[in-house]
Amino acid sequence: MSAKYLIATGLGATLALTATTALAQGDCAAGLTLEDGKLTVATGNPAFYPWVMNDDPDSGEGFEAAVAYAMAEEMGFAADDVVWVRTSFDEAIQPGVKNFDVNIQQYSITPERDEVVDFSVAYYDAPMAVLLAPGVESEASLEAIRALKWGAMGTTTAVPMLNEVVQPESAPLLYGDNVDVNAAMMANQIDAALFDLPTALFLSAVMIEGSTVLGQFPADRSENPDQFGMLMEDGNPLKACVDAALEAMKADGRLAAIEAEWLQDATGVPVIE
Repeated sequence: MSAKYLIATGLGATLALTATTALAQGDCAAGLTLEDGKLTVATGNPAFYPWVMNDDPDSGEGFEAAVAYAMAEEMGFAADDVVWVRTSFDEAIQPGVKNFDVNIQQYSITPERDEVVDFSVAYYDAPMAVLLAPGVESEASLEAIRALKWGAMGTTTAVPMLNEVVQPESAPLLYGDNVDVNAAMMANQIDAALFDLPTALFLSAVMIEGSTVLGQFPADRSENPDQFGMLMEDGNPLKACVDAALEAMKADGRLAAIEAEWLQDATGVPVIE
């Protein structure tokens, strides 16, 4: 048997397998969406950077917009078959009939919420990130940040993260809540604090003028990282298809590549190893 025959046969088998997989995904979603042949995806109103760029989810730019289109493709939907709608955060999480198939706007998966809605498997594990106070500068390395004066909310996972991973030279100042941490930072009482990356980006952009997000730790360095899932109507049979698509994206590295593009490269927040 010739090598050319073996190559051709192998290529044919690969193409057949790819086609079968795509067909299986398309069959999975058939008849399960609000509009046959379309996938209706909800996001916030407005939708914020870096989750959706320029409040324009149709562009596919921004972490969550890119995830939605990649998942839709894995499920067998063309980009033109993705329909975007808007909901408020609180409105979507209430029990009842939904005007979307899936809703993607940084919903943390919690047991309480899971009582009234369904969640997909996690598409994002939020890592801890370093927020620097206004005027403070540092290199994004463990050696450099150990010299900073740290603050943290005493009851959060930031404390063991500081003690076990960062290991600062001086004991961190502990506060009753994050409002006090923010106030201490604005008053220049502390140099830095740990928050999950979405919170750190929000604080830097909106709440603490002049602050900067120095870097983020790999999610697996965090204790019980906050997990984001796509929200669906309780009991939605589409969940199995959504979960399968997201698991496939995790397995082949597509999800990690989207995260690197939009939550590391686009935001300029490097990973602190």
